[in-house]
Amino acid sequence: MSRTERFYKIDQLIHDRRLVPFADLQEALGVSRATLKRDLEYMRTRLNAPIVWDARQRGYRFETQSTRFGGQYELPGLWFSSQEIHALLTMQHLLANVEPGGMLSAHVQPLIARLNGMLGSVHAQDNAAEEIRQRVLIVGIDKRALKLFHFERVGSALLRRKRLLLHCLARGNAEAGECEVSPQRIVHYRENWYLDAWCHTRRALRSFPIDAIESAEVLEKPAREVARRSIDAVLGPGYGIFAGRARQRASLRFTPERARWVANEFWHRQQKGQFAEDGSYLLEVPYADERELLADILKYGADCKVLAPESLRTAVADALRAALAAYAAEAA
Repeated sequence: MSRTERFYKIDQLIHDRRLVPFADLQEALGVSRATLKRDLEYMRTRLNAPIVWDARQRGYRFETQSTRFGGQYELPGLWFSSQEIHALLTMQHLLANVEPGGMLSAHVQPLIARLNGMLGSVHAQDNAAEEIRQRVLIVGIDKRALKLFHFERVGSALLRRKRLLLHCLARGNAEAGECEVSPQRIVHYRENWYLDAWCHTRRALRSFPIDAIESAEVLEKPAREVARRSIDAVLGPGYGIFAGRARQRASLRFTPERARWVANEFWHRQQKGQFAEDGSYLLEVPYADERELLADILKYGADCKVLAPESLRTAVADALRAALAAYAAEAA
């Protein structure tokens, strides 16, 4: 924890608890007595923090709550952690893409203003939030067009706990199918939205891409409730959005040139990885459906070799042969 972070921690503890003993501050910061004393002295003398020792109650407190918020007491700028700045900017990114006319439209600007205020607290300077947006870029990939009307219907049924009658377009053959579902949750994954639902037609849990919905009708039937544990057990263990009960484990070897990149990547919460003696990287991930896993393997080209299972090796080889045949036909 840096010195500036300790200042913010001390400020927060005294503000929240009103009175904090020295031992509690020391334990929360994880520093020596001498370091804590220096921090408190610096905050009082250099930052004008109205921190006083209350001998009767044996703890530190602010002398008055009003001076704490005045211009005479201001903590130095503090940079957010990578997770915090990503969360704030992702929220801004999502809000900026909300279409006008939807249920959230009237609330978007106040939310954006609040986020700007939080981002502005990163550094004490004018237009700090705008400066951060210009200096930090979040790039979304693979985002598909989404009909706001269908998204609203799905969200309404989800919160009202009603069933939905869906007409969805199958990606592979462009044929539409009808099914009655009980919505359980919506998932934002790789820039796209999905609906996890109990399908009464197939009597199973399924995940539906919301952008593939052609029409959605809210039915006046109570939705079937499925325990979260059951949803996670069925839709959680598999690889990517094509989840399901993991039936196989993919064993992949990445070349030393790509090993250091892949070693720091998160493919699956149950992944296992280790470096080999030659500098390559061995990665194992469970999967139920090979489609998304196949696409992620192919993007590494010759730098990724499938060791097992044989069915996945065959699928990769078939995909490569099909691609080569298509290029050869086009060239001819």
